[in-house]
Amino acid sequence: MQTASRLDNTPIEVPRGLSNVVVTETMLSDVRGQEGFYHYRQYSALELARQASIEEVWYLLMFGELPSPAQLEDFLGRIAGHTTLSPALLEMLIGMSRAVEQGQLDLLAGLRAALAFEGAATAVKPLYDLSRDQRVEELIKLAAKVTGIISTLHRLGQGLSPLDSRPELGYVGNYLYMLSGVEAPKREVSALSNYLVAAVDHGFNASTFTARVIASTGADVASCLVGALGSLSGPLHGGAPSRALDTLDAIGSLENIDPWITEQVMAGRRIMGFGHPVYRTEDPRSALLKEVALGFGGSRVAFAVAVEERIPVLLEQLKPGRELHTNLEWYAAIVMELVGLDRALFTPTFAAARVLGWCANVLEQCDDPKIIRPSARYIGPPAPQALPAEIQARILPQA
Repeated sequence: MQTASRLDNTPIEVPRGLSNVVVTETMLSDVRGQEGFYHYRQYSALELARQASIEEVWYLLMFGELPSPAQLEDFLGRIAGHTTLSPALLEMLIGMSRAVEQGQLDLLAGLRAALAFEGAATAVKPLYDLSRDQRVEELIKLAAKVTGIISTLHRLGQGLSPLDSRPELGYVGNYLYMLSGVEAPKREVSALSNYLVAAVDHGFNASTFTARVIASTGADVASCLVGALGSLSGPLHGGAPSRALDTLDAIGSLENIDPWITEQVMAGRRIMGFGHPVYRTEDPRSALLKEVALGFGGSRVAFAVAVEERIPVLLEQLKPGRELHTNLEWYAAIVMELVGLDRALFTPTFAAARVLGWCANVLEQCDDPKIIRPSARYIGPPAPQALPAEIQARILPQA
């Protein structure tokens, strides 16, 4: 990658939000917005979502190749060894459960707090001081606990006892089991796996970039993952799936689609589940999850499809030339509802996928010794100005 030399610290003008600005090189994934295509390393992300397990894709992103049967077995064993929550972490989650039960704490905030606690309790070391193998171990050790933390906190918040991990069920099956206490049917496990693999990584989105910025400082893995979770929590990023169902609920019926959408568009309000900063065509993740949802069928799916198909027609009438397609969240919300997840679990479940992609990005960022440190243009009052007289008159104590 060619970069301009700025030894004199002259600022480089870039678009707001760093849109289309290349900040580094990566071998992990890429998004081709004009084509409606994205991939993990050399493989189509959608083909992987249809045919590979989340563990295989995690291995691919971390180590650069799909695992052999022996490598996968070893990797599954490494993950399984870290899925059990420590007594100290469990006690911490129990302490937070009342706030969850009363609606004062959402699960994603609880996950952030739990990962920060676990990082502190296990004395994770700065990435700067670790070898590559040690970094991999720290990342797996922390990420493997994410589904257990989410499910335990969710159950505690409902007044239920947490369940022991059953890693032999796999990342997805174990997650669904720890939430419900029942082994999920293969169709539900497959559907959620399709979603998680499709969501595990997606270029330099805000949360991934956040994780890499923190990693570039040499901080510990807990700091990287907690910071990324904070970014993911925003409604304009990962905090939108449940709001897609809120949209369907607000519309309510086929007869209300046109007036509701028209009101939103004319008022300039955002329609959650539609639009993407990169794709200029249909989001391929949405197309995949629409297939999954249609496989289940039912009135809810039919209604979601009807809304999706009506919006482009209304937009062409109301705002000619403006295109708006469904993004990941629209059908992701439908799929998660179909497999029995509460809305409070939607964004945490997204995080359970994306955290695996963050691990690979953190690992890759550690290979670059350059700290990520951009600049900002100051537009405040001119400086320096004299301090107010009352401040200047103060007599400071002598050192």
